Amino acid sequence: MLEPLQEAFMQRAIAEIALIGLAGGALGCWIVLYELSYAAESLAHSIFPGLVIASLAGIPLLLGATPAIVIAALAIALAARAPGTSRDVGVAVVVTTMFGLGVLLALSPDSPPGVESLLFGDILGPSDSDLAAAAVLALAVPIALWVLHPRLLARGFDGASARALGVSPARIEALLLVLLAAATVVAVQGLGNLLVVAVLVGPAAAARQLTKRIVPMLLLAAAIAVVAGIAGLYVSYYAGTAGGASVALAIVAAYLLALPAGRLLALRPAGRPQPAATIL
Repeated sequence: MLEPLQEAFMQRAIAEIALIGLAGGALGCWIVLYELSYAAESLAHSIFPGLVIASLAGIPLLLGATPAIVIAALAIALAARAPGTSRDVGVAVVVTTMFGLGVLLALSPDSPPGVESLLFGDILGPSDSDLAAAAVLALAVPIALWVLHPRLLARGFDGASARALGVSPARIEALLLVLLAAATVVAVQGLGNLLVVAVLVGPAAAARQLTKRIVPMLLLAAAIAVVAGIAGLYVSYYAGTAGGASVALAIVAAYLLALPAGRLLALRPAGRPQPAATIL
């Protein structure tokens, strides 16, 4: 168990996945509760052309991903305004267009070797800037969720009543999407364009099977993300498999294990009813 910890690249990989897991697990709870999982996947795929352009230009991936995700968000907003077009249709059109453009750029003759790592990530080789960005994310996301917690609860419990409390559901969703975009841009460098959604949705989905209270769910999702991420790295180390894919499969395994565990917990004799404030 201790042998991988002697390797410098494993130490850095564990630090990277732990930082991403802390932020992604907690943020993912609100993504799942607000039914924004499709939005999370869409944002991840939409930044692919920005990643490819950054790779071709030899600049940090963050500089390519950030404008790409802004362009995708604006395009989705404009597409949804078209007559007879729903939001989901707009998202599908924009995501398909952006991802297809990224593939065309990636298959061009000028593409550098190893561009496939943009799809599947390079969790085993994080740079100092990757670790710094993940550390900022792991600090900023919990603080933002703590500040927004009452408003997030009000919007999640009853959007109509939230307005009476002075909470704008649209504004809260917009702020949540901003956090989601930031988390996606940072996490995609380690887990890749195709696998980043796993750490943003999987741990939260698993935690939801085990508890119905939001604060324990936030803590449990973060813990599942970190533990499953480290387990995936161990699998990659001993089995020689791809790091990002191994982490994603470990998160899926955690969710599959949570399904029967959640059913067993549901069969326990019910205790005394809890006040609403305690449940929240």
